[in-house]
Amino acid sequence: MVKENLSVVENNIQAACKRAGRLREEVTLIAVSKTKPVSMIQEAMKEGIMDFGENKVQELKSKYEMLPKHLRWHLIGHLQTNKVKYIVDKTVLIHSVDSYKLAEQINKEALKKGIICNALIEVNIAGEETKFGVSADEVYPLIREISKYLNLRIKGLMTIAPFVDNPEKNREHFRNLRQLNIDIKSKNIDNVTMDILSMGMTGDYEVAVEEGATMIRVGTGIFGERNYSI
Repeated sequence: MVKENLSVVENNIQAACKRAGRLREEVTLIAVSKTKPVSMIQEAMKEGIMDFGENKVQELKSKYEMLPKHLRWHLIGHLQTNKVKYIVDKTVLIHSVDSYKLAEQINKEALKKGIICNALIEVNIAGEETKFGVSADEVYPLIREISKYLNLRIKGLMTIAPFVDNPEKNREHFRNLRQLNIDIKSKNIDNVTMDILSMGMTGDYEVAVEEGATMIRVGTGIFGERNYSI
């Protein structure tokens, strides 16, 4: 199942890149493996997938310890400050920085381990009350403040768009996030690169690619529906 699903996703990514006049190499597929067993991750690995996303710190830590160290782990869920120490040296990218306090803690723990931690600012681009993330207006002030940290690198922006029946409804949100990213990049803030746009999931990743996503996070489309009761 994983192999067949990945083939479909890959074909869709290639088609979206073609429509947008982009190179396939510009888009990183992150297989979101939350709640899924190690055996399914291994199936995805056989198909060349190296980037995996997890929502929960404990699950990422557990899978990190069981699987080869060359895999690239992404923390895409909400991160509490008291759990930063467990994963700061296990992720290639934290997608969900949404406060000065969290950034401060990431920098502190990265400093202890003598590493530089890469992260994205999570933006609640649609202004949904139920979602984490800072508003579009808060992004630039937050990045300016965070940029002083030497052990934390802001690499771009991430958003979780609304759950919609028609992915076209999210095109505007993806477009707005891309423009916000461009605006901040143009300010040339020291210690900040803004090269990554993490947006698009199973239901809307093709539209996200068309609008400039450099990372898409696909779970159900690869691993099937999740069973949250286990």
